[in-house]
Amino acid sequence: MSTNHERATAGARGRPDYIRIEGLSKHFGDGGGGVLALKDIDCGIEQGSFVTIVGPSGCGKSTLLRILAGLLDYDIGRVVLDGQPIRGTRRDVGVVFQSSILLPWRTILENVMLPAEVLGIPAKQARERAMQLLQMVRLEGFEHKLPRQLSGGMQQRASIARALLHDPKILLMDEPFGALDAMTRERMNLELQRIWMESGKTVVLITHSIPEAVFLGDRVFVMSPRPGTLERVLPVDLPRPRSMEVMSHPAFAAASASIRERFSHAASFD
Repeated sequence: MSTNHERATAGARGRPDYIRIEGLSKHFGDGGGGVLALKDIDCGIEQGSFVTIVGPSGCGKSTLLRILAGLLDYDIGRVVLDGQPIRGTRRDVGVVFQSSILLPWRTILENVMLPAEVLGIPAKQARERAMQLLQMVRLEGFEHKLPRQLSGGMQQRASIARALLHDPKILLMDEPFGALDAMTRERMNLELQRIWMESGKTVVLITHSIPEAVFLGDRVFVMSPRPGTLERVLPVDLPRPRSMEVMSHPAFAAASASIRERFSHAASFD
């Protein structure tokens, strides 16, 4: 078993939760016209693990991710990262959204280096780190291209590199491959698995795709319709690294069927 695999799967060995969510509820609005988005979420995420989150549209998945990122406050409960309550943005968290949000007038290298300007990382150090990350996401040779000169998948790889520039311990991803075609999405799943195993980060990824959730996750968090509750935590007992052929494995089919059965009434999954 490789060192990368050992590091990437270390969270499955019973270590204490790195992220702990207890009794989390989130309400939007006031009075009778308000919306209860999340209700009584209780879960833990171990360091170095890869957790995927699925659920019907509007169930609060993105709300939960934004709370973990410190971008959104919450009403009731407790959210702790490495022993410290999450209240506001943190330097040890990186976020990737569905859109790559690359600045069109800046080169790929300049886009990846953007967090350095916000966080005050010295330019030379940031450039060296950015070049290393571009190599890791297989964009070496494209550092001086503009975003419009890259494919959608390449742009998302650049956004992943940018999110990792300041070496966060956690990478939060909100449906990062939803806008890509099926073939590109499969390649990006393989790339993300490789990046995760090489970096040793803790990853939390939202997806509407059940196969993607099972393929990438050590565990799949299954959420209910709004108000979003954590309906089930499904372990994925498949070896790493995974190739696309794993989708024909009986355990993969069983896990996918178990999730799909719970949402057979919803039309919001791929």
